[in-house]
Amino acid sequence: MKVGILGAGAVGTACLLSLVMRGPAREIVLVDRTRKRADGVIADLQYGAVLSPAVTLAAGDYGDLRGAALVMITVGVNEKTGGATDRKDAAGRLRLLDTNAGIYRDVVPRVVAAAPDAVILVVTDPPDPLADLARTLAGHERVLSTGTFLDSLRFRFHLARRLGISAASVAAQVIGEHGTSQVFLWSSARISGMSVADAVEDKGEPFEKLREAVENDVRYANITIIEGTGASQYGIGMVCARLAEAILRDERSVMPVASRNAQFGTTLSLPSVLGRNGVVRVLCPEMTPEERAALERSAEVLRGAVARLG
Repeated sequence: MKVGILGAGAVGTACLLSLVMRGPAREIVLVDRTRKRADGVIADLQYGAVLSPAVTLAAGDYGDLRGAALVMITVGVNEKTGGATDRKDAAGRLRLLDTNAGIYRDVVPRVVAAAPDAVILVVTDPPDPLADLARTLAGHERVLSTGTFLDSLRFRFHLARRLGISAASVAAQVIGEHGTSQVFLWSSARISGMSVADAVEDKGEPFEKLREAVENDVRYANITIIEGTGASQYGIGMVCARLAEAILRDERSVMPVASRNAQFGTTLSLPSVLGRNGVVRVLCPEMTPEERAALERSAEVLRGAVARLG
């Protein structure tokens, strides 16, 4: 199947590389406002792609997205450029919204005109309100954002590292906003059926101290990465490739991504069944009253952000 990637910046190229290596697409088209940059990225990557599953790579324009089953939108200002790297700023990624919404108003109609049947995956920060906007601009429901999938992987990683186990053995997820109001579901976090709280106690560590440290590591992981490299790109690139795989193969796998939720009146992340048309079904996990209240607050933050767009 054919996948389009809009944007040949740090995130777009990481998505492209991860897609090539994972191999769910038979054809990938990279579109960038600077065609020469897209040409250069494809020229570089096509040689290494000989070692990957068979795929045709091309740089193109919007019209070349025709027939795409999935289009990833990565264009926009990033956190460093947009001034969203202050750990004390409660707005976080939402500081980028107004600028990136202007870009989306330009590009989404072009994507839909070229590929009206494609699923649209919003990757640009802040992804949740931008997905809400993209859904309105596209005029269909096949729109989702990467949501808290990467946050959930970071949650698993930092828990595993502190407990001295493999992250593959940790079941834990983050829901709500991909941002500072995100909600950590500690009550359902498990290691082979054992609650994380019991696992921490068994290790002899103070649970609240570990909880605070893990949440800070996850919530501000992007800033830590940007301080070192200038852009957070590889993790989200790998996440996008996995999402593409689930969508293109109609897997019906469950992942914490964001789609429009009528109950909360906004786009936010909950465990979601992914298939050929994007989010097929949304599941509501068990939560403590505190976690439920935190999710309501996260939804309120996102509703306020979308309202700002008019």
